[in-house]
Amino acid sequence: MSKKQVKVALSILLAGSLFAAVGCSSQSSGTDAGTGNNSAPKTGGTLSISLDADPPKLDPAFSTALVDRMVFQSIYDKLVDVNENGEVVPMLAEKWDVSPDQKSYTFTLREGVKFHDGTDFNAEAVKFSLERGMDKASNRKNELNDIEKITVVDAKTIKIELKQPFAPFLSILSDRAGMIVSPEAVKKYGDEFLNHPVGTGPFVYKERQKGSSITLEKNPNYWQKGLPYLDSVTYKIMNDANVALMNLKSGQVDITNKFPYKEIENVKNDPKISVVNEPGQGYQGIHLNTSKAPFDNKELRRAVDLMIDRDAIVKVVLSGAGSAAHSPFSKSHFAYGDSDKVEQPNVEKAKELLKKAGKENGFSFTLKLGTSPTNQQVGQMIQNMLKPAGITVNLEKVEFGTMLEQSKTGNFEAVSLGWSGRPDPDQNIYDFATKGGSNNYAQYYNPEMDRVLKEARQEGDQAKRKAGYDAAMKILNDETPYVYLYHDHNVFGVSKSVQGFTYYPDGLIRTANISKN
Repeated sequence: MSKKQVKVALSILLAGSLFAAVGCSSQSSGTDAGTGNNSAPKTGGTLSISLDADPPKLDPAFSTALVDRMVFQSIYDKLVDVNENGEVVPMLAEKWDVSPDQKSYTFTLREGVKFHDGTDFNAEAVKFSLERGMDKASNRKNELNDIEKITVVDAKTIKIELKQPFAPFLSILSDRAGMIVSPEAVKKYGDEFLNHPVGTGPFVYKERQKGSSITLEKNPNYWQKGLPYLDSVTYKIMNDANVALMNLKSGQVDITNKFPYKEIENVKNDPKISVVNEPGQGYQGIHLNTSKAPFDNKELRRAVDLMIDRDAIVKVVLSGAGSAAHSPFSKSHFAYGDSDKVEQPNVEKAKELLKKAGKENGFSFTLKLGTSPTNQQVGQMIQNMLKPAGITVNLEKVEFGTMLEQSKTGNFEAVSLGWSGRPDPDQNIYDFATKGGSNNYAQYYNPEMDRVLKEARQEGDQAKRKAGYDAAMKILNDETPYVYLYHDHNVFGVSKSVQGFTYYPDGLIRTANISKN
């Protein structure tokens, strides 16, 4: 056995032990924001989780929203997952082997796993799900674009061959691209699968009231023995974090996925609720449509970027629960560096850029943004920040699902949309800044950017990858197709009746190990 094979084998053994501690133990690990006691988890009961937006699509192949991913954690299992330290660990794949050239991955799958509809999980189902994600209509196509061939070796073994080395591959399989759906359910429901989702997860989809709630029931045949503890999970749609907090305090919800930043300090000694406040992997900002006026002009984009006081936004809106950003990389990423440092607003320099662009007397644009109080407050601050340079910002409130559709079709001048973040830096930048990228709403294209980012994702050496991302950010911070505002923390409100809530760095709520006292 080569040194590389030994290293892979050891990492797999370590990953397996980590998964056993996280996924199969009857005790919670990491951040237990509920009771904090070590008593045996109770079985039964309903967990209510508030979401700040209505999940648009309950189909991992077509999802583009964070709130979708919150629900997915209960419905779908993935080939691999991440643990509370952000490390890739086994899930539906018990183990895997990577070829010396890093182009071939062979996964050994769990046996005896069933989909919610009673059909078998096996290598054919994995092949079906991955190929569905690779389809040109799927939002996962760019994530899985490097797959050359998928071979079903036998029912419990699948081999995936890549076109070239792809460093983020396992990380990508820990999210939507690695979620395995029931082939029979997809064939049965077709385009309506998003309203009839079927996976192998701890909970089974029951019903939804559009704009109001999504209800899941316990999977009695879940492969992790003894789990889940709860009888059901209900996701309640509450756009206003203050309303969600009121419901948390009254016991109408048990966990909120958003928390009013200004209330964090106020509830420190609350006997009924706890707050989980941890740095996330994502960012918030504004896509500028480079395909049409006014933002087909680089100087106008740079002027907008230059006039925003990010530190003020973090202080006023987030009450410190975040950090100013000028890149897609937070401190949790190895790609984090000087590119994330922000310039202080400079009116004179901004006016020089306007003059160069032929807009000496200023210009106006419409900024589309979500309906939450946080969205509105950030929008109003930006509106006021740009006025001194003669830039007028017209704010337009848009429902979240509609805003996503308008962004995908280019129906905007500027749109405020963030990214919840991923463990590998590639997933925070590649699809946003390359030609045809699924999240490249700015319709930005620079062949040098494409080249640099492609090389970075194929490079196995982390230091060389970091240099590649530094080079990419020099281009992005100059051309400014996206205005980075801040890295927000993941802040959850959790009832102290909840036991086993564990914080994961991807900011997603896992429900399998949660119980209620």
